[in-house]
Amino acid sequence: MLNAQTPDRLSKEKHPSATGASPRFGCVEAGGTKFAVAVIDASGDIEERVTLPTRAPAETLGAAVSWLRAGGPLQAVGVGTFGPIDATPGSKTFGRITATPKPGWSGTDVRGAFAELGVPVGFDTDVNGAALAESLWGAAKGDPVCVYITVGTGIGGGLVVHGRPVHGSRHPEMGHMLVRRLADDLDFAGTCPFHGDCLEGLASGPAIMARWGCPLSQLPTDHPGHEIIAGYLGQLAVTVQAMLSPPRILVGGGVMATPGLLSRTQAKATELAGGYFDPVLQSPGLGDDAGLLGALALAQAALAEGVS
Repeated sequence: MLNAQTPDRLSKEKHPSATGASPRFGCVEAGGTKFAVAVIDASGDIEERVTLPTRAPAETLGAAVSWLRAGGPLQAVGVGTFGPIDATPGSKTFGRITATPKPGWSGTDVRGAFAELGVPVGFDTDVNGAALAESLWGAAKGDPVCVYITVGTGIGGGLVVHGRPVHGSRHPEMGHMLVRRLADDLDFAGTCPFHGDCLEGLASGPAIMARWGCPLSQLPTDHPGHEIIAGYLGQLAVTVQAMLSPPRILVGGGVMATPGLLSRTQAKATELAGGYFDPVLQSPGLGDDAGLLGALALAQAALAEGVS
């Protein structure tokens, strides 16, 4: 179990540091569209935050590091980033984004940029970080398995088992699973530069834009696009349930803000499960702060473990 302190505002328990100055942590949720950067104290209170557009690596990382440096002393930094990444300590490319669909970002040393602040740096995928926060303080608190899915610029899945984010040869890549093509969607080739019509290539924000020229939320409520995207995401839910057996599957991200999409996806997952098991989909308990609080958990763990 990670030695992450439990924020007061989430647990309602008194924090040991309450009698003195609370440690301050730099927290970064690095997304393909925007970077959310914040200073958060050990009680979970966000002192200040900024949102930066994701542009070229040097510009974006430089702005995030400069903002954190200007905010005063930090005990550690946590970074949850879009991927894929190398999260294996000791690897020659540890801390870097690997072969990503995001133009210009393959090979970028994300962790190294924040190491320039001179404090321990915790590093993982944004979805593993969000899953960690949800398992510590959110909707999956107490669950032996936590799965967090985000559907936005890409589709990613984070997995935490008994309090630890899962890594094997790499981190989980749930967004790149192959799915059954739906009969009314056979003409779309998909947008993933690696797999074409994998889940991300069919149901991510860019895939939706490529098909219909606007976000899902702007399509009429009776547009078939809603059922198509729910159908693909329902397949993901059933696959996750069959393989990992989580008590619940947490689903967030910009696309999931589309009214009715969560309930449509739940209905599709239930139908596909055929009564054999019962996937339970719900929104993250920590809402839009799941990613930043995941970065907080990564930062606290890095400090406790003395990661430089």
